[in-house]
Amino acid sequence: MRSADDWLKLLHEVPDPEIPVLNVVEMGIVRTVESNDASVEVKITPTYMGCPAMDAIADDIRAQLSPLASQEGRSLSVELVYAPAWTTDWLSDSAKAKLEAYGIAPPGKTTDKRALNGEAPTVRCPKCKSEATELISLFGSTACKAHYRCNDCAEPFDHFKCI
Repeated sequence: MRSADDWLKLLHEVPDPEIPVLNVVEMGIVRTVESNDASVEVKITPTYMGCPAMDAIADDIRAQLSPLASQEGRSLSVELVYAPAWTTDWLSDSAKAKLEAYGIAPPGKTTDKRALNGEAPTVRCPKCKSEATELISLFGSTACKAHYRCNDCAEPFDHFKCI
């Protein structure tokens, strides 16, 4: 029988539907995996309140784990939890590097409080690495991203908001 760690390893194969270069574990969406002789329970947290991808993520997790849980005679549950709230600080440095390589400027640390004083954060262009960028829209391709443009290479890009 598979352990909780084995089930967690299987979840590394479930991509985030909005950012497929990252999986749901790297994104910090998977909070816990618990298993016993009768069941496997996965708890997930949305990256953004009201994230429309959560149903798809839960379905993808079920599709990945259900056949194996059934083979072992276990039930599977995927539960959405909201506390504590997800934070971009849960993204590992390797996940942030993958975001940048994919063309999305990764978030900074939540300890950056410049926005509270009306100061814009410095967002580095993921393509040319210039810091001469400008905010175009507070909302990019999804609500958890802002849309920027690089003033050096003129490329538009999304910035994963610091939450």
